[in-house]
Amino acid sequence: MGQQHVGILLNSSMCRGIPTRKTGQESLSNYEEMAKEYELTPCFFKLGDIDIKRNIVVAYVGNGREYVKQMIEIPKVIHNRALYNNHSAHLKLKRLSANGTKLFNMNNRYGKDIIHRLVWSAPHLRDYVPNAASATPYSIKIMMARFSDLILKPVRGSVGQGIMRLRREPKGWLFMYTSHRRLRTIKLQGGQLPKWVQRHLSATPYLIQERIPLIEYENRCIDLRVTVQRGLTGDWGITGLFAKAAPQGSFISNVAKGGEAFPAEYVLSQLMPPEQMLISLTHVSTLALGIATHLSSKLPLLGDLGLDIGLTKDGRPFFIECNGRDQRYGFRKAGLSETWKETYRQPMAFAKYLLDQNTV
Repeated sequence: MGQQHVGILLNSSMCRGIPTRKTGQESLSNYEEMAKEYELTPCFFKLGDIDIKRNIVVAYVGNGREYVKQMIEIPKVIHNRALYNNHSAHLKLKRLSANGTKLFNMNNRYGKDIIHRLVWSAPHLRDYVPNAASATPYSIKIMMARFSDLILKPVRGSVGQGIMRLRREPKGWLFMYTSHRRLRTIKLQGGQLPKWVQRHLSATPYLIQERIPLIEYENRCIDLRVTVQRGLTGDWGITGLFAKAAPQGSFISNVAKGGEAFPAEYVLSQLMPPEQMLISLTHVSTLALGIATHLSSKLPLLGDLGLDIGLTKDGRPFFIECNGRDQRYGFRKAGLSETWKETYRQPMAFAKYLLDQNTV
C-alpha cells in the first residue's frame, strides 16, 4: 500500500508561513520525519481550504525541497492544531467529522471551568483537583473565607494571559497581577477587589481556584508540563514531561510568560531524595494518564494533551489545567530534543492507528 495522507489543520497565520517555513513553534520537518515512519505523508492546510461537498482540500505537501499546494481528497484522519473561537468554524469541524473524517482534538480549547468540572466529577481523581468555582462576587467571597491563597484565571485564557492572585497576609489581603511584564501588588481595602477588577470579572468569565502551595526551585515556584498522547495502539501514554519555573517573584510559570523549562528529574533531584522523586514522578504519570483517560471518555476524539500538574513539598501531585494544543517547544527549551521529536511521532502513530481502524 502506498503513502497515505494525514492532515494537519493549522490556523491561517501559520499556513501563510509554510512556503518560507516560518511556522512559529510548529515544526513541519518533525511531522515529515515522523509520518514517514508510518508510511504517511503529512499535508498542511487551514479550515478555509476544505471543500466538504466536493471532498477536496487545497493543502501544502512537501516534495523534499519545498512545500507546494496540491488539490487532494480530504484526508481520512486529521490532527487539529488550530484554535477557533467562532461558531461557524466549530460547525464546519463537526460537519467534517460527521462526513467520516477522523478528526482528533477537534476542539482543543475547552473552557477551564468545563475541564475542571469533568475531572472533579471523577471520584478517583477528585482528591488531586484543587477547589474551584466560576468567579462571581458571591463565590469569590466564599473562597476567600475558605482559603488563604487563590488564583483567578480566565476560563478561555491561554499561556498565562490574565492570571491574577489573591493572598491573605497577617495584615490583610493582597491582590497581584501582571501588567506590562511587571508584577503589581495592591493591598485590598476591607477585602474588596478594586472596581476595575470587579468590572473585568463581570465582563470576562473567570475561574477562581484554590492555589496549591507548590514546591520551589531557587525561590521560584514550579509545576510540571506532562505531555500525554495516544500512539500506535490507540492507548494513552506519557510521552514526556518537563519542569516550568516561574520568573523570580512571579506566580506564573508559563514559558511564554518568561518561565524557564528544565528537565523534571534535574529540578526534582535537587528538591527531594531520589526515592521520593521516583515515587512522585510515578504518581504524576498515573494521575496524568487517569485524567487523559477520563477526559477522552467524556469528550469527542482526543489524542494529544498537555497537562499542567503541580507538586507540593511532600511530592503530592495536583491537577492545575489541561491544554488541548500542547505547545511542545518547552521540551526543546529544556534541552530534551529527542522527547520534543517524540511529541510529533505519537500523533502520527495515532493517525496510523485511526487509519487502520474501522471504528475508534
